[in-house]
Amino acid sequence: MADKKPILVVMAAGMGSRYGGLKQIDPVGSHGEAILDYSLYDARRAGFETVVFIIKHEIEADFKATVGRRAEKSGMEIRYAFQQVDMLPEGYTLPEGRVKPWGTAHAILCAQEQIDAPFAVINADDYYGPAAYREIFAYLSAHADGEYYEYAMVGFRLENTVSENGSVSRGVCVADEGGYLASVTERTRIEQYAGGIHYTENGGESWQDLPGDTTVSMNLFGFTPSFVQEVRAGFPAFLKGAMAENPLKGEYFLPSVVSRLIGEGKARVKVLTSPDKWYGVTYQQDKPVVVAALAAKTAEGLYPDGLWEN
Repeated sequence: MADKKPILVVMAAGMGSRYGGLKQIDPVGSHGEAILDYSLYDARRAGFETVVFIIKHEIEADFKATVGRRAEKSGMEIRYAFQQVDMLPEGYTLPEGRVKPWGTAHAILCAQEQIDAPFAVINADDYYGPAAYREIFAYLSAHADGEYYEYAMVGFRLENTVSENGSVSRGVCVADEGGYLASVTERTRIEQYAGGIHYTENGGESWQDLPGDTTVSMNLFGFTPSFVQEVRAGFPAFLKGAMAENPLKGEYFLPSVVSRLIGEGKARVKVLTSPDKWYGVTYQQDKPVVVAALAAKTAEGLYPDGLWEN
């Protein structure tokens, strides 16, 4: 059993470059709710009582005035952490011209002082559905580190995560016989077509099909506090490589740290699955689809009309 109740960590520091705008707070609900409001609602009823928002100082006022203010009505304890591009270990300086954040693992590093319990990590602009939060909360509540670091992820069926409006990038997962993650392969251009779903690695010259029931990662992980220590320990080695190879755009990603720990025999990651359809706004054209889906779920009674109105 985990000693402390799991907490929720929300990565909301990235600006949506393809989407064009601050999609973390873009309203999709009938009362001005963002996707993140629905995530908090689902997380709260799954048992999460504390949320850590990782944001940038540049969006602090807007974020706190919208999502932050509404989140206060959820009854959850709210903590803030800030991911700033100049937050680097001693001995490292920001490369000239670097404006891009250092990636999702760096985000966790920036929030380390706020993370004092097992934690689930989500993207602010992804709608995961209620099942994912129930699964990850139950797992984190019942598993502590032993011979291995006991981590988990919630995978989704590929067919439930693609966009009709363009290509998507997904981590294609393979689990071993025990249901633990064996590998994650990032496919950066996955598209729907008349015959199903396929991906390309050479700009569309050739395509390979992917079955619709393929399990993919949507960056919903569950970790024990040991993960924060491992992220911190691995950051200087990442920086050394990034400064030499890609100083302006190199990123320290959560899945790459997870893969390294699996490879080193330190961690194992239980692959949990959700039957729910994922929704997100990768492209502006995706927004009406999300609005309609959430309206339908509200009409069905899955959510109240006005999440925080009562």
